Amino acid sequence: MAVPDAEIANQFRAALEVAVGTGDLAAVYPLLATDVEWVTPQRTLRGLDEVKEQLDWIKPSETFDFEFSEGDWVDQGDGRLALDVHEVYRLKETGDFGYARDRRVELTIRNGEISRYEMRIVG
Repeated sequence: MAVPDAEIANQFRAALEVAVGTGDLAAVYPLLATDVEWVTPQRTLRGLDEVKEQLDWIKPSETFDFEFSEGDWVDQGDGRLALDVHEVYRLKETGDFGYARDRRVELTIRNGEISRYEMRIVG
């Protein structure tokens, strides 16, 4: 039985959130297709090998702690799902507000794997 796209998306969300806090992407990789396209405003990575070699910016911040506030995945049809995320960053030393950012994450899931991840800053 095939795993529903929303379940794969939720597994990915949980694994990525852990990775942001720890820097360990091991739980993210099995969810990605070998020909995955990882798109951010800074750069685009193509293929799982490139993601494993170059996705080095997902790691804990030395300066900030973060909080995520997320909605639910919205089905865009044809294996595409979207999620709006509000991030709040607080200074590690004091807990004072640093900044906030809104992002939109879009996934494309094919054959039970994430074939495209796109993150845009929207606020």
